Amino acid sequence: MKVRNIEDLNEIYDLELDKVITQIRKQKAKIVLLQFPDGLKPYAICIVDFLKEKTKAEFLIWFGSCFGACDTPNLGKDLEKKIDLFVQFGHNEKMPSY
Repeated sequence: MKVRNIEDLNEIYDLELDKVITQIRKQKAKIVLLQFPDGLKPYAICIVDFLKEKTKAEFLIWFGSCFGACDTPNLGKDLEKKIDLFVQFGHNEKMPSY
């Protein structure tokens, strides 16, 4: 399936963007760092565009390595202080529902 928009992406992956939006609003996050595995990096801008439409936050995308949940970016103290929320996306396709 060719991914043309966020709806196509959500048909393949369960990104739980509703939970991300809820957390951004709950924490009143102004700057959010998003980290993606390599397979989702080509869709990072599409995801950011969608999240920007739904929230007032600004987004940074970490394009460095991501080898699992324990592989968090090393940003340095100055940048870490500016980030209100860090979201790391996994790379599992949706499970079939029977």
